[in-house]
Amino acid sequence: MKKTNNSPLVSVIMPVYNAEKYVREAIESILSQTYKKFEFIIIDDASTDSTLNILKSIRAKDKRIILMRNIKNLGVTKSLNKALKEAHGKYIIRMDADDWSYPERFALQVEFMKNHADVVVSGSYVEVCDSKLKPKYIRKYHHEDANIRRHIFRYSPFAHPATIWVGEILKREQYDERIRICQDYELYFRVGKIGKFMNLPKSLLKLRMHDTSITSTMSDFQLKNTVLIRLSAVLLLGYSMTRVDKFYNFIQEIFISLIPVKFRLYLFNLLRRFDFY
Repeated sequence: MKKTNNSPLVSVIMPVYNAEKYVREAIESILSQTYKKFEFIIIDDASTDSTLNILKSIRAKDKRIILMRNIKNLGVTKSLNKALKEAHGKYIIRMDADDWSYPERFALQVEFMKNHADVVVSGSYVEVCDSKLKPKYIRKYHHEDANIRRHIFRYSPFAHPATIWVGEILKREQYDERIRICQDYELYFRVGKIGKFMNLPKSLLKLRMHDTSITSTMSDFQLKNTVLIRLSAVLLLGYSMTRVDKFYNFIQEIFISLIPVKFRLYLFNLLRRFDFY
């Protein structure tokens, strides 16, 4: 997509912590987008490796990059909210420092949001990859609002680093800083009371899986947070669980203590290879 006068500004927000192995590749995938009208807000969360030097060297070559740095490590949630305060875009796009976006990602997502004014957040399929970005399989997500809501108590309705948000709404709602992990899942429930969900039925991002990724290192904490977030959605936000949802969550809660982390991850990834479960 060529830059035109009516192309809205997009803000890309990306927290980074000790990502020297992957961050250059992630940034280059953003700077190579066919959609050019964006600001790229990168916030270094007090990295202790060479990440900051890499970020400074890349920023010197592209004025769209706004580089911020936390004096001490604040974690993803607080870093995201700090980045949101600097964002000016009509739409806000998420990115992670170890993933890779396809060149047409922004163009397709912005056009989609422009054509669906009632949608508050949308995402896409993602390619789950190994540490070298070699694809393993495509993780699909439901496309339409009704189907997304029907499955929201079983798994997260979006791949967070593949999402695009209405900027005004995301800046107003923000991430709950009491939640250190799964902060996106809790936010989906809140913004879901404001507008619709949708996903593009196309892979727009390569999701890198490696030994230090959050999914691999914090599975117990993730599952416990997930259960609490779902309970809060019912008690505080007025969402309703079906009998199947209740049974599924009961079984999942048992799995937290009984099934080893590696097998849990294997089972989850196996199930998520299918569009429906």
